[in-house]
Amino acid sequence: MSTKHEKEPLFSARNRKLISNPLGMENPITVQVLGICSALAVTAKLKPAFVMAVSVTVVTMFSNLIISAMRNSIPPRIRIIVQLVVIASLVIVVDQVLKAYVYDVSRQLSVFVGLIITNCILMGRLEAFAMSNKPWPSFLDGLGNGLGYGLILIILGFTRELFGSGAIWGYSIVPQALFDFGYKNNGFFILPPMALIIVGIIIWIQRSRNPELVED
Repeated sequence: MSTKHEKEPLFSARNRKLISNPLGMENPITVQVLGICSALAVTAKLKPAFVMAVSVTVVTMFSNLIISAMRNSIPPRIRIIVQLVVIASLVIVVDQVLKAYVYDVSRQLSVFVGLIITNCILMGRLEAFAMSNKPWPSFLDGLGNGLGYGLILIILGFTRELFGSGAIWGYSIVPQALFDFGYKNNGFFILPPMALIIVGIIIWIQRSRNPELVED
């Protein structure tokens, strides 16, 4: 016999949707149109795109968790300041870890790691979800939105590096025979406008397959 206060399973259907929905129908980049700037700036190659995706996911997960745990004790007037302090502290930790273990990628990402603080996805999830939900669902919401953001970055990084540099993860994969026949890397792919075009193509494909995403 179930009780009124029976606990919800950690990975209930509702909680699983918090992870899966941002990968598709609620993707922060292609549906909510958030985090576009970093998607254009750090995806010329796959490795920095992947590292940026992991960094944002970590910050989103733990900022959601911390703010949710503190939500009942945060005065409404200073909630934005508290959220920014939490995000900034996590970004500093992530930045130091990157400098310690992947210094070359940290240099490639440059100021964009610090600019995670201004990423609209983080503030959006804190305001829309973490401030009104328990810590565990908030953690999963942060994970899902980080993965949704990262999925688009990885697609961009893979496509742009492959066609722009003929490489993946820094390793050349285009056979020399193709270059001997006249194949050339398309330098336009490593420029920011191409990232925007690819994002546009992804949005078009997603909305053509899901008409409910198209506004009347």
